[in-house]
Formats: sequence, C-alpha cells, structure tokens
Amino acid sequence: MLVVVRGAGDLATGIAIRLHRAGCDVIMLDVAVPTAVRRTVSFSEAVRLGEATVEDVVARRCADVGQARATVRAGDVAVLVDGEGACIAALAPDVLVDAIIAKRNVGTTKDMAPIVIGVGPGFHAGHDSSADCHAAIETKRGHYLGRVIYDGAPIPNTGVPGFVGGHAADRVLRAPAAGSFKPLMSIGDTVRQGDLVATVDGKPLLATIDGVLRGLLQEGVPVVEGMKSGDIDPRCKRGHCFSCSDKARAVAGGVLEAVAGLSGRLRG
Repeated sequence: MLVVVRGAGDLATGIAIRLHRAGCDVIMLDVAVPTAVRRTVSFSEAVRLGEATVEDVVARRCADVGQARATVRAGDVAVLVDGEGACIAALAPDVLVDAIIAKRNVGTTKDMAPIVIGVGPGFHAGHDSSADCHAAIETKRGHYLGRVIYDGAPIPNTGVPGFVGGHAADRVLRAPAAGSFKPLMSIGDTVRQGDLVATVDGKPLLATIDGVLRGLLQEGVPVVEGMKSGDIDPRCKRGHCFSCSDKARAVAGGVLEAVAGLSGRLRG
C-alpha cells in the first residue's frame, strides 16, 4: 500500500513511522524551507540534510517521483519537495494523509486518492458535498486526542497550545520580530527562564520558562513576528526531544485505524 503524507513535521513523522512499521510504503511531501520546530523528530530535516533518522526509521530526500518510488522499494521513507502536492496524481497513492497541520485545508480534496485522511482542524469527513476527506483525526490534547471521525470535523483551532507539564502558551517560543532566525542554543539543552535562546536580526528571543529546549528553528529561516520558533518542555526529560511525542503517537494510531478501517470497506 502506498501512502502519501502531505507535510513532514513532527506529527506527520509520527504518522509516517507508524505506517512504515505497519508495512506501508510512505512518501512525504514538504516545502523547500520547512518550519517544523521539533526538528530532531521531523523527517522534514531530510529536505535540508539529505536524510533524517527518527527512531531508527530513515527518510531520504528524493529528486523526483521515480527516485521516491525506488527509495520506498529499498525500505526507507521518501521525502519530496512539493508543498503544493503537484506530484500526487503521478504517484497515484492508495492513501493520502494531509498532516500539514495548517489548521485549515490548503488544497486536499476527497478525489485525490481512494482513501483521504485529514489531520486536525479544517477538515470535514463524510459523504455530503462539503466533505473533503473520508476520515479526520482529532489533534487537540485531551480526552479525544487521536479519535477517528468519519462524519464531522475535529475540534476547531483554539489558538492555545495544549497543557504540557502544567504549561500551555508560555512553553512556546515566538519570534520577537520579522527577519532571519539565528539559534544560539541546541535542541536538548536545559534552559532557565530568561536565557538567550536565539536572535532574529539581533533582537533577542528569551526562554519563557525553565525546562528542556524541545524544538527550535534552524539557522537562516525567515520568520515573521510572533511566528512559532521553538518549544520548551517543562518536564525536563532530554530523551523526549529525540523520540516521537505522546501526541504524535496518538494521532498516528488514529491514522492507522482509519487506513485499516477504510481499506476494509473498499475491499468489501
């Protein structure tokens, strides 16, 4: 089964790993300059570095559809630079998963594959004319995280990050200005509130709370003021920075459930 995943950030990567381990061939699509902050657990790093490994699964950047097909045949995850999804028709996947996490649908339609799954707010699953996917996955932390929705939509975006270790919005680092991002610390470093973590054209980005730096943009990424640029984990478990999160695993489980369930319906 060939699965194309739009996006290659940390949630998309958790999905790709779960599907890869379940025996699917996985090809991921991302933009030329990814902005995932949890880079140590994001296959989007393959765009920048050529390859990336997360939990012993290897993803490789590919130049075209042919190379991507060869990569998955060799047993790895393939990553293509295609933010618009222009290659989806040529790939003709059995399953399309939109895990861009844009909090809105940015171009995925129900006719792109036999099974289309939307991850997070902005998607509507079902059989009516307004539906843009066959199943949607809940991404809001809490009781319904990872739930598969076959008729309806995930909880709308609240704009407030979920609580982790007693912190919500204050654990997210945001760019102090528009400009070029320059990290001064590394993912996995321990920080104290007020520490200088990065600069944007000379303007300081300070740690908002004590904890472990779980995410941080790469050097040179253009940012706008207020853009999410990093993430501090107050639980202070450095190892968490290098493995898929509980949220990624829950969402990935929902996607796998949807793939299995919908495949059964198609066979029937």
